[in-house]
Amino acid sequence: MSTVYPYWYRVQFSPVWATSPQEALQLIRTSVQGERNDELFYSQLIALAPNPEQAQVIASIRADERQHNQMFRQMYRDLSGQEVTGVSNETPVPVTSYMAGLQQAFQGELSAVEKYRKIWFGLPYGIYKDTLYGIILDEQKHAAKYNNLLLQNLAAHPK
Repeated sequence: MSTVYPYWYRVQFSPVWATSPQEALQLIRTSVQGERNDELFYSQLIALAPNPEQAQVIASIRADERQHNQMFRQMYRDLSGQEVTGVSNETPVPVTSYMAGLQQAFQGELSAVEKYRKIWFGLPYGIYKDTLYGIILDEQKHAAKYNNLLLQNLAAHPK
């Protein structure tokens, strides 16, 4: 027979990706530059796109990244009272080929979801958490679009 504990006798549960508010702020700060680097990377990818339709898909993702950058800047300003300043130590990666760039972009979007989930757990309930949830959904949408572009190009050039 198992023992059932009353609701008031529960061990504090903490998800593995639990984040303190200070950690969340630092991650937001680095996300500003990450979104900027994505924007620059996607500009290179647009130039390599095989047709205007694919270029437009990537351009729409780049436009979202610009909006994310602004939202992260505003959240950081509101939560810390400071502006995001300084240059990232991240160097933008040059695109070597269209397919390699699509794969890198796909992986980057999935990595962003993981990072933003950590930030989400460190934010107070309300508009900031809701805004970040919207950004997370955008990043998942972007990953799906890059996956679709990869599939289109693999189908067009079978080995």
